[in-house]
Amino acid sequence: MAGLDTGTPVPTNIVVHKQSKILEIGYSDGTSFRLPFELLRVYSPSAEVRGHGPGQEVLQTGKREVDIDSIEQVGNYAVQPRFSDGHDTGIFSWDYLYWLGENQQQLWQDYLRRLDEAGASRDAEPSLAAKAVTRPRG
Repeated sequence: MAGLDTGTPVPTNIVVHKQSKILEIGYSDGTSFRLPFELLRVYSPSAEVRGHGPGQEVLQTGKREVDIDSIEQVGNYAVQPRFSDGHDTGIFSWDYLYWLGENQQQLWQDYLRRLDEAGASRDAEPSLAAKAVTRPRG
């Protein structure tokens, strides 16, 4: 999936919508997708997320508010986003982005199911400072 399939249409337009946290990508076949940053982050094609083989995938949690700080083109076949949580090792080929767009609903439902099964959340853990309980003086 992360390789370059020569049969996949090529992007004609890529727009990063910072406010809505959406990557909009239009392809040469007229297809367009609106991919949430969170979906891109949790399905990053990096080894950190996918592991080095089947069954080594790492469930990504706390990514609801993830942003894309920058995005760079890689050759003529991919982009590499830098996410606000520091993740920057995923190279998203045109065909992988197309696959994410075509399968977005199923992938999202699978992600939510896996979070639920793990008792995990899309929300980031509060910092220790935010968890601190203030005791009344007296």
